[in-house]
Amino acid sequence: MKAVVYKGPFSVAVEDVDKPSIQHPNDVLVRVSSTAICGSDLHMYEGRTRAEPGIVFGHENMGIIEEVGQGVTSLKEGDRVVMPFNVACGFCMNCVEGFTGYCLTVNPGFPGGAYGYVAMGPWKGGQAEYLRVPYADFNCLKLPPGEEHETDFILLADIFPTGYHGCELAQVRPGESVAVYGAGPVGLMAAYSALLRGAKKVFSVDRVPERLQKAEEIGAVPINFAEGDPAEQIKEQTEGAGTDKGIDAVGYQATVGGTEREEPATVLNSLVGTVRATGALGVPGLYVPADPGGPDEQAKQGMLLVAIGKLFEKGLRMGTGQCNVKRYNRFLRDMIIEGRAKPSFVVSHELPLDQASSAYDKFDKRIEGYTKVVLHP
Repeated sequence: MKAVVYKGPFSVAVEDVDKPSIQHPNDVLVRVSSTAICGSDLHMYEGRTRAEPGIVFGHENMGIIEEVGQGVTSLKEGDRVVMPFNVACGFCMNCVEGFTGYCLTVNPGFPGGAYGYVAMGPWKGGQAEYLRVPYADFNCLKLPPGEEHETDFILLADIFPTGYHGCELAQVRPGESVAVYGAGPVGLMAAYSALLRGAKKVFSVDRVPERLQKAEEIGAVPINFAEGDPAEQIKEQTEGAGTDKGIDAVGYQATVGGTEREEPATVLNSLVGTVRATGALGVPGLYVPADPGGPDEQAKQGMLLVAIGKLFEKGLRMGTGQCNVKRYNRFLRDMIIEGRAKPSFVVSHELPLDQASSAYDKFDKRIEGYTKVVLHP
């Protein structure tokens, strides 16, 4: 089968690889209909992780079940399904408590597994024609048959739940003001989710014009951090108070001002300055324990200079970590079906799988309006 294979920094190729097969009675084999490129994939693509060549990428996957293991009870051939990027068992302590992003079974010695991602277990990615799904009764979310809402449903694998998770971490409530740093796909989903949860005003901070325009189109207030300190810009629009809540949808590759100079803690520190005393921060943006391309020795070891004193002084609360997709994907699916949510506004390009190499290059360079790419094998 064809699949997107990591070759080295800034290089992927669509190659022939072995087609997956049923290896356990609880497996299903899915013929992939849509698979998306994630900003997290770019961390590996750019050589900013310990990923080795040969990984099949792809943790945002949906499709049609083609084969069912003998132990699977709730699924059948022909079912249309979308899978959380978290691979989870459903029965370990963390899964039972709802922390499926930190499953203790699927990746021995490490809390959490995912398809096609470095250090997240042996699970092949779904930027391919077929995907093996383990613990399928637990990991597959059934969808209505047909092709309706295809580009909405694919976002249930990661970025829509992850954006919503950022709001949950920050405990966004109706009537509150929220600052979302980053207007990439996850940042836009966080801003959209804050509005769905009843936020009175949402600020979207970025410097890419297309992204800020998207944010404005959904009702957020665009803040271009290349034009001045974003915390000060937001305070000017909140009578000096700052926002009730803040969300970091950028992570460790944050840059300063209008430059390309990386300063991994800059968004965290800007949020400390943006959010009012006793407010809360949600941090779904990715931070890693080791960054080979970090700007200094501390950053390379995942050690950042965060204004912890100011955070403590203001009595701010902070929630962090990757999304436990299964906490949210079912009701978000139902919101899509009922017409209450349409997250596909972030999708800029739908392309065949064989154009993956070009798509990665353009998405990484933020050119030609590339904001979210969905590949169709």
